[in-house]
Formats: sequence, structure tokens, C-alpha cells
Amino acid sequence: MRSRWVAVALAAAVGVGLAGPQALVQTARASDNGIAVNAPLMGWSGWGFLQRDPSAAKFKAQVDALVSSGLKDLGYNYANMDDFWYKCPGSQGPDVDSDGRWVTDGSLFPGSDGKDGMEVLGDYVHSKGLKYGLYVTPGISAQAVARKTKIKGTSYTADQIATTSSASNFNCKGMRNIDFSKPGAQEFINSWADQFADWGVDYLKLDGVGASKTADVTAWSKALKQTGRPIALNLSASLSASNGATWSSLANSWRIDGDIGASPKGYSFPLTSWANVSRRFDDAATYQPYAGKGGWNDLDSFGVGNGDDDGITPPQRQTNMALWALASSQYMLGADLTHLDAGDKALLANKRLIAIDQDGIPAARVVKTDNEQVFAKREKNGTWYIGVFNTDTSSSHTFSLPLAQLGLTGTAKITDMINNDKPLGTVSTYTTSVAAGGVALISAVATSGTGGTGALVSAQSGKCVDTAGGTVYFPGTKEQIWDCNGGINQLFSPTSSGELRTMGATECLDVYEGSTTSGAKVDLWPCNGSSAQKWSVRSDGTIVAEKSGLCLDVTGAKTANGTPLQLWTCNGTSAQKWSWDY
Repeated sequence: MRSRWVAVALAAAVGVGLAGPQALVQTARASDNGIAVNAPLMGWSGWGFLQRDPSAAKFKAQVDALVSSGLKDLGYNYANMDDFWYKCPGSQGPDVDSDGRWVTDGSLFPGSDGKDGMEVLGDYVHSKGLKYGLYVTPGISAQAVARKTKIKGTSYTADQIATTSSASNFNCKGMRNIDFSKPGAQEFINSWADQFADWGVDYLKLDGVGASKTADVTAWSKALKQTGRPIALNLSASLSASNGATWSSLANSWRIDGDIGASPKGYSFPLTSWANVSRRFDDAATYQPYAGKGGWNDLDSFGVGNGDDDGITPPQRQTNMALWALASSQYMLGADLTHLDAGDKALLANKRLIAIDQDGIPAARVVKTDNEQVFAKREKNGTWYIGVFNTDTSSSHTFSLPLAQLGLTGTAKITDMINNDKPLGTVSTYTTSVAAGGVALISAVATSGTGGTGALVSAQSGKCVDTAGGTVYFPGTKEQIWDCNGGINQLFSPTSSGELRTMGATECLDVYEGSTTSGAKVDLWPCNGSSAQKWSVRSDGTIVAEKSGLCLDVTGAKTANGTPLQLWTCNGTSAQKWSWDY
């Protein structure tokens, strides 16, 4: 039987609904290193512009511009060095020190006063009030294996932990896989992580990983934590959603597609292309259930900042920024910050977009047609953020979106989030013309109806229907009763189609495996329109599963926090009576 993680990934990829989970899934813990707890990280990544030709002087110029541009003060506070910082003499692998770790290219990053060039660079970044990022790939250099370098703090050597197969290193090559069942393997990664911590690293990008490199990711996650220094772990690239639970438990962010850049090797421009931006729509939708507290999806850096050198039109640049914000992706700059285009800078500095990204609620896709895509999410206070995207790059289109389709009943006050908070009226159906490749990004605040802000209160205990785990949740998380606290995991929105949406209106109250028998579990699952997610809220206070005719019930008629919900034959007891608290 396939796991539910695989099932949801396939369903999202092909656009079909799931009636319920194929296997019971335990709620995984997001990365617990205390970093990116409530929101994704922000900053600048060196690969977008510097690519294959970095140096200390070039990197420092970007750091200076990050500060002088005012972007640092808006939250872009990581400056991340990418590949090519180390010596790579050829196919034999990166040069290594006596402990088998990569050696900094001192011609590009000179040391000073006994400090390694990477530590010198880290000191400079920190002196500007920023955090410092670095890059590494899995495995151990073939040079270390050939030289049988020692593993620091042990009696083991590199050849004793290496396999004969190649590990991923996209540019230098010459890396060998590590057998993590061998003694000394974890200690090698620990020694490397300790070195990075000594250099002042605050963020580590582990590139070239995937399901086959889970042991490497696990080892690096452990190693960074044991340093005692808070170091964010970013995974790259094109990671599969079927392993979403694994990545979210080990790292703070994970790349879900290839590079955003569209330039040939060795060139910085264009920063991106429409093809590279638009393919992220499906990525954002597929991975939406797995992002949350402590761990976030990474759509890669923006292709925005350098005007015509961006490779995309001004409306498409708004799409780039808006989709990333709605997805609560890492907000990482990728442009040459020393030559920012004025219009692009205003977009990068848009406080509304930054706030939408930093709310920590990844939006769900609610519409996908030939030319239109709609992503939406709801804040704890009931405000909705909605992006209506025109994926046709040849002409503008007019779209009409009934707000009830999202679960926002009644009318709402609409405000333009990109263009200076321009008020757009009070409507129940939002109609707008969207430029070719562009987006209409709005907020919607209910003026009548539920507005998606209701709690479901048990008549028996006075406690609320609650998604276990607070803001850390995954498909299959149980629904339970808990003391009412107004949290986003206790807010439900009835839609015109019979759904009860929660967690930012992106997830639905769901019957486990679409069961129609008494005692069936009730859980959380991405909204998919299936009959297992249709409910009838009746005037007598009962909530009836439309597929089975059974009632939403507190298991065992218990009143303790954490008591799970189930379906049961309707019997009129207080354990099956609910009221709305708006």
C-alpha cells in the first residue's frame, strides 16, 4: 500500500482528488533548531548574479548594496555565498585539508591574520548586521579518499567511510558517497560543520540532494545542531514531494524545482525566464501541505532587480514576487544589487508583499484553467490574500472569481496589495482584468457572512474543534477538541460546496479514507472537492457527513483536551451538537 505522502503528490501533480488517506500518517516535527520558526528566511543568494565567478570583492560589493539599498532594513538579512568558493583543480575532486574538508580558494577569498578567507568574509557580513550563508554538496572529496586523510577527533580515515560511487557536485565533480553505517562517517560531517560554525556561518545550502541522499541530509542536520551555533539548513534542488515529511523534519527550507536562472553557463543575465517562473505554479500547489513552522518551501531566488536583464516583463515580475509571497517561500534576492532598476527595487521593497510572505501561511491553489490560476490564503484575523494570475503571455484577460468559491461567504472589501493599497470596492464576486503574464493581488475583508473566521464549539464540553499540532500540521493530522484559543487551527469556513475549510482555508475537514462506517476517524486533508470533505451544517447543531449520513462526534463523549473526533450514528446527544463562534 502506497504511503499517503506519495498519494497526495501524485494527486496534486495530475489534478485529481483524493477521497482520503491511503495510510495513516503521523504528524512530523518540523526542524527544531529554532530558526525560521514562524516565517521563511529572507536575504540575497550569490548564485543568481555571481554564479561561477565569485570573489571576496564582488561579494562584499553586493553585501554593501544590500545595506545601502535599504533592503536589509526590510528583512532581507542573509547574504549567501554559493558555489566556487573552494579550490577545484579537476576531476580528482576539491582540494582538501588534512582532515578531508574543502580548502578555500585563497586567490579569490584571501585570508587575514591567521583567519581563513571564508571566515574573513563572514566577519565582513556580520559587521554589516547581516547573517552569512555558505554552500556545500554531499559526500567526501576523492582527494581525501586517495590521501586517506584523517577524520578529526577519531582514529578513522576518509577511505574507511567512502564508497566507490560518485556523489553530486554539479560543477567541480570528484565527490564520493559516504557510507553512514561506517564508524567515523557522522564524525566527519560533524568536523566540517564545526569548521563552518567557527567561520561564522549562519546558513548552509546543501546542494545536489534527493531521496537517495537522505542519510547525508540527516547527518548534516545532526552535525549543524551539535555545533551549538544556530545554522539554517537549506536543501537543493528539485526535491520530490513524496519525501516532504522527511525534508520538513530535517531542514528549514527545501528547493522544489531547478534553478530560476535562464542564462547560459558563465553568464548572469537574463536572471530568469517566463518558463522558469511559470512552472513554479504547479510546484507551489503540490508542496503547499508540507510547509509550515520551522520549514518552508524554496522556489529559488527572484528573477527581479535588474530591469531588462531580468528576462521577464514588468507584469511577470509582479507574478514572480506575488507567487513566492502567497506560497510563503524563502524570499531571496538574486539580482546584481549594485545596479538595481528603480521599478524593480520598489517591487522588492513592497512591504505588503513581504508581509504576505512572512505570515507563514502557504496558500492553496483553488483555480487552474488554461489562462487563469488562483492562489488564496486566510489570515488568523479573517483577512484573505488572493492572487489571480493570467498565465497567457500574449494578451490580457478578464476573470471573475466568486468569493464563495474560496469559502468567504457574503461580501468583502477588496484592496489592491501591489498598487498602494488602492480600494477596489465591496463585492461578492471579484472581477478584474489582468495583464499578460501578470497578477491581481488583493486582500479581502468580509463585511458580512462568515468571512471564514468561525470556531466550532462543542455543546458538551465548550471546547473547540482543533487541528492537532497548532501551526505544525501535515495531511492526515487528527481533528480533536481543545480549549478554545482563537488559533488558526481552530478557525473553520463553510463553503458553498459543503466544505469546512481550516488552516488558512487551504485544508479541509476530511473523513479518513472516505469511510462510511461509525467510528471512522476525522482528519485534516488538502481540499480536493471529494465527497469525503462534504458536510451539512444543520439547524439542530449537528454536522453531518454527506457521504455517509453520520454525525461529527466526540469519541466516547469525552471532554478532555486531545479527544479525537469521529463519525457516529446520529443520536441527538450533546457530543454531536456544535455551535459557531464568530
